[in-house]
Amino acid sequence: MAFSPADGAPAGAPAGAPAGASAAAPAGPRPSRPSSPSGRRSARRHRRPWSLRTRLVFSAVGLIAVVCAVIGTVTTIALHTYLYDQVDKQLSGVAMRVAGPPFGIGKTPLPDSGGGRWTEDIRDTVAGPGQPMGTLAAEVGDGGELGDSAISSQHESTTGEPRISGSSLTSAQRKALSQVPRDGAEHTVDIPDKGEYRVTYVIGGHGDFLVGIPTAEAQNTIDTLILAEVSVTAAGLVAAGIAGAAMVGISLRPLRRVAATATRVSELPLHSGEVALSERVPSSEADPRTEVGQVGAALNRMLGHVESALAARQESETRVRQFVADASHELRTPLASIRGYAELTRRGREEIGPDTRHALGRVESEAARMTGLVEDLLLLARLDAGRPVERAELDLSPLVVDAVSDARAAGPDHKWRLELPDDPAVVYGDDARLRQVLVNLLANARTHTPPGTTVTARVYPSPYPASRVSLEVEDDGPGIPPDLLPHVFERFARGDASRSRAAGSTGLGLAIVHAVVTAHGGQVTVDSVPGRTVFGVHLPVHRSSVHRSSAHRSSTGLPFTGLPGPGLPRTRRPYAKPLFISPSPTHRHPTG
Repeated sequence: MAFSPADGAPAGAPAGAPAGASAAAPAGPRPSRPSSPSGRRSARRHRRPWSLRTRLVFSAVGLIAVVCAVIGTVTTIALHTYLYDQVDKQLSGVAMRVAGPPFGIGKTPLPDSGGGRWTEDIRDTVAGPGQPMGTLAAEVGDGGELGDSAISSQHESTTGEPRISGSSLTSAQRKALSQVPRDGAEHTVDIPDKGEYRVTYVIGGHGDFLVGIPTAEAQNTIDTLILAEVSVTAAGLVAAGIAGAAMVGISLRPLRRVAATATRVSELPLHSGEVALSERVPSSEADPRTEVGQVGAALNRMLGHVESALAARQESETRVRQFVADASHELRTPLASIRGYAELTRRGREEIGPDTRHALGRVESEAARMTGLVEDLLLLARLDAGRPVERAELDLSPLVVDAVSDARAAGPDHKWRLELPDDPAVVYGDDARLRQVLVNLLANARTHTPPGTTVTARVYPSPYPASRVSLEVEDDGPGIPPDLLPHVFERFARGDASRSRAAGSTGLGLAIVHAVVTAHGGQVTVDSVPGRTVFGVHLPVHRSSVHRSSAHRSSTGLPFTGLPGPGLPRTRRPYAKPLFISPSPTHRHPTG
């Protein structure tokens, strides 16, 4: 960092900036913190919530910790008061031995056997018999200044034996002692190099003195008690946490069984079909005399109501399905008769007018449309009833070729493309029903997209899961409206004008696709944005035929009889005639 020689501020800092302020910003970005209350509330909402077991254990341990803290604090204060009272009583006895008993006015000097000075006498006094180790005393003059002072200490004599004697106080110790109030009460003073003392001012027959004794012994006892309390409390909290977690876990075990029952019920396919809702909370966990039992009993009652409702729904659906199947079956013969008589009348020998001929044509057209609707309803009713489809080994590639050929003939104003794998895409399914799936998907793309739209049909092995073959029909049309997309496979689902029933669609094509693919154990998906709509059919692979050769595929597949469109690339495949294929080295993964 460069500094300006004029004012000592960093070079490049703005004028008036304090010295030492850096002109450059920190190199790394500072972590952002939510500054607004709403941001802090959002951060708290996204925290992982504590489980009931954790909250109960922590609440119990916290309560025990508070109780232990209160007990320890009260015990420590009581012991502190008691010990310091004992120290104060001891201090009163020491002070009386130093200052002597009060006897009226005047001062009586200490006995002096050798005619020595007062300093020697006060040293002998603090080190005399009965005085605690570390006793200190200082004479207070008439002006309040400290006179002779001494403190007892222990050291070894010349003979090696311990000897107690008095020594003078240092200037720092005298200064700390001089700050003690002269009120006759006991005060706690920190004496340099000696620690904490209880000091009092006393007046006696020998004069005025400041006398003190150390509190180290009492303080050590209190510190030992605090350490013992902390240790015992910590050990108790750990033990309480472990025992509490075990006890709470055992107490919540019935609640976990109730939750497991609810989870199993939530995993059942309740949205369609006949549902056997036999899951119930065990009777041992449904005792209304306990809180968990009340929850279990309420859940059992709710499951009973749900089972009754599902049974009623299934019965109603069965009646409706049977009615649709019967009505569709019964309508097939009258519709065939209507079409036959209309065609016979139109082709008869009798001369009919143009209006009558037009009316007969309309009757045939509407009868044909009605027949298609009846056939679709009958197929859906049979699939809903769970009637199994015929299954055989089937290669999807020839089916796609034939379906695209038919779609190109029906919609020459669209651009049709094929993307097929080199290896056979063998599944185990119903040839007629899977052809109907392809026809419906291609007809949907042809009907609901404008002329010039490119429609691509592709087959490829699905990378995930690897045991499936995917078939996709993609177009670059206007797309499906977002509000219609979740309902596109429902019966009679209709969109806006961009995907209307312009060609007389019954509205059941995609519903049939979904029902047929589901009956084959597969899945159908849709992904649509403006300019790209993809319908995906994902079927299980028939593993016994995966490794068949291309020669076998050529012998089982049907040749492509349609002619390639102008300007389309021609790639030879193992079929009787060349295909118009746009090879794609990489395939798009299915969506949905």
